[in-house]
Amino acid sequence: MDYAGRLTAVRQKLTEWEVDAVLISSEANRRWLSGFTGSNAQLLISQDQALLATDFRYFEQASRQAPDFTLFKHQRVASDSRKLFKTVAAKQIGIEGQYITLTQAADFRKLRTGIKWVSLPETLEPLRAIKSKAEKALMQNAAAITDQVMLQVPELIKPGMSEKQVAWELEKLMREAGADEMAFDIIVAAGSNSALPHHTPSERPLQIGDPIIIDMGAKLDGYHSDMTRSYYLGNEPSAQYWEIYNLVNEANNNVFQNLKPGLTLQATDALARDVIADGGYGDYFGHGLGHGVGLEIHEAPFLSPRAEEGDTIESGMNVTIEPGIYIPDWGGVRIEDFANLTDQGLVKINQCPKQPIIPV
Repeated sequence: MDYAGRLTAVRQKLTEWEVDAVLISSEANRRWLSGFTGSNAQLLISQDQALLATDFRYFEQASRQAPDFTLFKHQRVASDSRKLFKTVAAKQIGIEGQYITLTQAADFRKLRTGIKWVSLPETLEPLRAIKSKAEKALMQNAAAITDQVMLQVPELIKPGMSEKQVAWELEKLMREAGADEMAFDIIVAAGSNSALPHHTPSERPLQIGDPIIIDMGAKLDGYHSDMTRSYYLGNEPSAQYWEIYNLVNEANNNVFQNLKPGLTLQATDALARDVIADGGYGDYFGHGLGHGVGLEIHEAPFLSPRAEEGDTIESGMNVTIEPGIYIPDWGGVRIEDFANLTDQGLVKINQCPKQPIIPV
């Protein structure tokens, strides 16, 4: 990772933010900028200094992982904080508005350092949205693990297994395949439960005739993958299942065929949403088309009709494309692919085929 280059990019932002320095405390942002993976740290960056403040537990780890930063030994006491902020001689320091709590903001004011604290609605998130070659490689590896395990689903799933049992078997397979941990809690949703986009696996047994949604991803070296496949447990899906499955698949394919850099996030979402609406199921696709993936499983950009007007998707971004249709008391279908946007269009990162029938 080019941490020196990332520091330069952040310093170039200080003038835009109208601050002398910026304080980074959110886990994903500080890891992206420094390489430090511990649970407690703050980064303080000015034009001529880059400090990593942490406590005794992490002194050695910080020195190893973040050589581009000067270690500031901080035992979480007010006197240490005063020394930290005086070190950069800043009159205005930007803080991460979406991550700083009211209690933390009050603590800053109590320090009485004479510093003006400037709440920034976003800091490193736009910089993180464009993925480096190294980041793409890590997510490709995480996606390969997810592919490998999802390919085993048709052989794994049997009538009578509970959703929880399936989720546990999948987690074991993911870890055996090399995942450090799950990117998120695996979703296994069968029958009418598949109408719940973020269903938590239950004791419900799988039954012949069930639509089934499986959504999972691997986390590897801090980076995530994300993929969903939809299945039908039985030999002959109903006409309704095929209608819904084919429509969702068509919406997914339309995005891959037509998305190009520079399209607004709202227009990107519409590439799938319009297909589903034209098919008569517009009221049953209630979430956004997708999201960025990286050090967080959900990060910028967010492909949604509620995205900021004018915000665009650009080459170098890794995103999910996950249209879905969810019918209460019946079930649902979601097909999610993980992809990288290039100058020529979307390129799939995951390779697992779409074969919905699980014969019994």
